Amino acid sequence: IIQSHGASGSMSINDAIMEHLMMVDAARRASAKRITAVMPFYGYGRQDRKAEPREPITAKLIANMFTAAGAGRLLSVDLHSGQIQGFIDNPFDHLTAMPVLVDHLRANMGDDLVVVSPDAGRVKVAERYANALHADLAIVHKRRVKGAVNMVEAKEVVGNVEGRTCVLIDDMIDTGGTLVAAAEQLIEQGASQVCAAATHGVLSGPAIDRIKNSMITKVVVTNTLPLPPEKQIDKLEVLSVSSIIADAIDAVFEDTSVSEIFR
Repeated sequence: IIQSHGASGSMSINDAIMEHLMMVDAARRASAKRITAVMPFYGYGRQDRKAEPREPITAKLIANMFTAAGAGRLLSVDLHSGQIQGFIDNPFDHLTAMPVLVDHLRANMGDDLVVVSPDAGRVKVAERYANALHADLAIVHKRRVKGAVNMVEAKEVVGNVEGRTCVLIDDMIDTGGTLVAAAEQLIEQGASQVCAAATHGVLSGPAIDRIKNSMITKVVVTNTLPLPPEKQIDKLEVLSVSSIIADAIDAVFEDTSVSEIFR
């Protein structure tokens, strides 16, 4: 049962999650032998720990809800934190859109490429991309503004980017603040052009205007989330992850290895 947990038209993210849960429950009550809940974008995935006192851990709540509804297995793409897989005792397949994005970058971005992590938390992911693309790695150090939601300051760049094409790698683009601030830092350090690649294009609030008016030349995302027409700008390119999800579903129901897809 496939449903991405994102807003679409008049449907909110909570509507999408509730609809998904009801379909899982309906299948269980209809004596389904096995139910796999496929969520290309895992709702509330960023709320995976208590960053401040008395905060909820909503990513765990979502996992509990799907288990209670009757899902015997969960399947998602590029979770914000891999440890979410451990929030349930049932199998949880964590797919990645990296093969799709790497193929696109290799074909379109030239040879003199620097893969850039927009913050310290994404360094391991950026390193995997850099190894796959045989590219150099750089890091933008950023600081979150205390007490302000979705506010970041890019501070400095670690690595040589002068005169080179930089690709910022992240799991999602939400308000675009991190990417735009990082791109400004990279241009200041002499980068010839800055592009961005991310799995999930949340693009909430001022994201589209920020990207339009930024120094970023192109943003590549995948179709794990629906993108309404008003957000489809020239700078934005959408790739499909349908083949990765289809191969994983096939592996699950044929009882073969899901991890073999990414070898």
